[in-house]
Amino acid sequence: NPAPTPPRRPPPPGGAPPPQPGAVPPPDPALIRLQVLLDRSIFSPGIIDGLNGSNLRQAVAAWRQANGMQGDAIDAALMEKLTEADDRPAMTTHVLTAADVAGPFSPPPGELDAQAENGVHYSTPLERIAENFHISESLLQALNPGADFTRVGQRITVPAIGAAPLGADVDHIIVDKAEGSVRAFAADGRLLAYYPATIGSGDNPTPSGTVRVNGVARNPDYVYDPAKLSYGPGERRIVVPAGPNNPVGVVWIDLNKPSYGIHGA
Repeated sequence: NPAPTPPRRPPPPGGAPPPQPGAVPPPDPALIRLQVLLDRSIFSPGIIDGLNGSNLRQAVAAWRQANGMQGDAIDAALMEKLTEADDRPAMTTHVLTAADVAGPFSPPPGELDAQAENGVHYSTPLERIAENFHISESLLQALNPGADFTRVGQRITVPAIGAAPLGADVDHIIVDKAEGSVRAFAADGRLLAYYPATIGSGDNPTPSGTVRVNGVARNPDYVYDPAKLSYGPGERRIVVPAGPNNPVGVVWIDLNKPSYGIHGA
């Protein structure tokens, strides 16, 4: 039998009702600014959504480590140092262009057969615009109530992104399976960049060890080949064309362990 529904707690006198279990908190303007500053510093908090999740906390800890600060606190000292490095406003305006709203568009990704047949373009102009500015679709809409994201000439508010230079060549990369992160280091051990990552899967867990980068492919096709893979939809080779919703995204960093690589948007 289903468990009885717990009684709702009455609101405190003169205050707002308490949040319901599972409710998503509203975006926090201070966290939006923090996420933009981290994104510009190449210590990615993941998608800019104004919420305090694990990706943001890990990016803060990585940035603090790289800048001689301890811990993972989101405090005044952190914001002061981030602003010293880049004091531009967190938001800017953007006027939608024909390139922003033009197709072709594809249905949301489904099975590999459908992706191969229908393509893996953006599903909507809103998805394209949100990804271009590293922001969640829901926050982009909240920042622009009533905006028509399909109209050329529409003026919208977006994060003022733009990555800082790395400052040195990347000597080695550490993929941390436990943390779910990718870190890039200079030859002298300096941490240059940090990115959250989804690593491996139940079907294809990521091995441990040291590998080398063979090369980098931009806008790659995705090839499912049952002769090389022990998981997947069947026995037929499937080629999914390049596109932003391709299973491997828009960049594939090939490693010298067959079928393994670093990839993403």
